[in-house]
Order: sequence, then C-alpha cells, then structure tokens
Amino acid sequence: LSRLQRLLVLRTIRPDKVVLAVQKFVGAQMGEQFLKPPPFDLRGCHEDSNAGQPLIFVLSPGSDPMPALLTFAEASKAVVQQISLGQGQGKFAEEMIERGRSDGSWVVLQNCHLASSWMAALEKICEQLADAQAGKAGTEPPHAAFRLWLTSYPSGDFPVSILQNGIKMTNEPPKGLRANIERSYLSDPIADPKFFAGVKNAEPFRRLLFGLCFFHAMVQER
Repeated sequence: LSRLQRLLVLRTIRPDKVVLAVQKFVGAQMGEQFLKPPPFDLRGCHEDSNAGQPLIFVLSPGSDPMPALLTFAEASKAVVQQISLGQGQGKFAEEMIERGRSDGSWVVLQNCHLASSWMAALEKICEQLADAQAGKAGTEPPHAAFRLWLTSYPSGDFPVSILQNGIKMTNEPPKGLRANIERSYLSDPIADPKFFAGVKNAEPFRRLLFGLCFFHAMVQER
C-alpha cells in the first residue's frame, strides 16, 4: 500500500491516530520544514509595512508578543506608546495615535477585543491613515517611522477592513519539548550573543541554562 492508502485505511479503523499519521505523511512527502512553524520574524514584518498599515498580533492562549516587540523597538531605537484598551480608553488611544503620526513613535493598542464599542472609531482611524499614506488630497502623510501595532484575540467585533489591509501575525506557543527549548534559545536574552557568550565560566553556565530551559519546557508541556 502507498502512504496515502495507508492513511485511508487508518482513517477507517483508528481515526484517533489520523492527525499523527498525516503529520508523518507531510514530513515524508514535502519535508520536515512544513511541520515546524516559521520563526517569529518581527523585523521582516516591520520592513514589509508602512506608516499607514497597521500590524496586528492575533493572540492565542499562552503567548505574549509584547516582550519581543519591546525588545525589537529598543533595538530599532523607536519610542513606544502603549495602552491596554478597555472602557473609556478610546480617547487616550486616539491622542496617542495623533502624537505618533506626528513624531514617528510607535503606538501599541493591546487587547482590542475588549473595546468592541470603539472598533468603529479605530476602523475610521485606520482608513484615514491609509488615505494619508497614499497621498490623498487634503490629507497630511504620517511620519515615515510611525507604526500602529494592535493585539487582539479572535473576535467577531474586530473590523474586517483592518484585517484585510493590515499585516497579520500570530505567535502560537510551541508544541513539544524540542520546540519549547528551541523557542527559549531563540528568545531574548538568551539569543543575545553578549549574554550567551559573555560569561567567564561558560561550560557550567551553558549546562545550567540548558537545564533551566528543559525544566521550563516540561512545565509548559504540562
């Protein structure tokens, strides 16, 4: 039997094993790279964006993009204004966006799913930013360094037009011990060469670091 035929037989007699079998099938036919999520590339997303295009983090349980974003902002020497949305925070968010588009700072609006009543206003602001970036008559283009970052869990109240026009990112927690350990080593501060290689007792330090990452991965998996 071919691999596909084996999948069909397995689907009939052991449907609970189909997901694992499909993963093995994809790995054998297309390569292991299609089984691993791509690395979280904030720099690449930033380079693909412009001042009139929001960058949207689609949140998932167990993931928090803020530490990576703040580290990237520090490396980019960008000034960050951030606010967690909720009742009555819309006015302050609008003021931040207005300042950011003038002085080139980054504005981070967290938890947009908690401000469903303000989403219509946010949609209008994003449309105005897009028009200004496109050079529409009667509008002033935003500062080239300005970026609008949004975080939200999946929500039916989030405007579709913002999703269509923005750059969407997700940072799902890794699955499996190996993926968890790799994520730890690729995250700050471990990913910083000065931190990793700047220790006098390198061998004991690396052993302890691996033990800590392994323990962290075990806790995450449970």
